[in-house]
Amino acid sequence: MAAKSLQNLLNPSKDGDLADIVRRARDMDELASALVRALPADEGASILAANVRDDGELVVLCRSPAWASRLRFAADTMLAAARTRGADVSRCKVRVARSD
Repeated sequence: MAAKSLQNLLNPSKDGDLADIVRRARDMDELASALVRALPADEGASILAANVRDDGELVVLCRSPAWASRLRFAADTMLAAARTRGADVSRCKVRVARSD
């Protein structure tokens, strides 16, 4: 496949499923970055990813159970940061990334 064709497939300004996936990935990355900036540096660095579910749940993925415990205490801060980005969130769940 030519490089030009691949670039067209990945272009989020186009319509289609792949464009939706690219847009969603960018949104998730921007959300995670906003959460990282809202927290102290060590806590923020423990965040791997974040997502907002359709039911208004903010899901934060972190590095270890110890960090998950600390981040749960920062749920209100993370919810506020997500809301400033326009997310309609009502609760926060912190999960640990599997290390398999």
